[in-house]
Amino acid sequence: MLTHIVLWKFKDEAEGADKATNIAKAKALLEACAALSPGTLRFEVATAEPGLEATYDLILNAQFTDAAALAACAEHPQHVALKPFLGAVRLERQCMDYTT
Repeated sequence: MLTHIVLWKFKDEAEGADKATNIAKAKALLEACAALSPGTLRFEVATAEPGLEATYDLILNAQFTDAAALAACAEHPQHVALKPFLGAVRLERQCMDYTT
């Protein structure tokens, strides 16, 4: 099993919208990618919650059967299409993949 974790910190303003709007849009775009690969076991997208510790604004925590399933999701046209938006609104991005 391959776990894929990505965290984003957003700009205060980008693409003509404020941070909260861009976080909500990014969350919706990512959630729409949950079923792109038949090897997806879990696909969780969450935003930082007030009152709880968080150094990033948005997280994707996904599990795939293997690296090929992750690649199928990452290379899907729907996923590729959201990358320019995420690139434009993010301040920072961190990623980690690991097998269990």
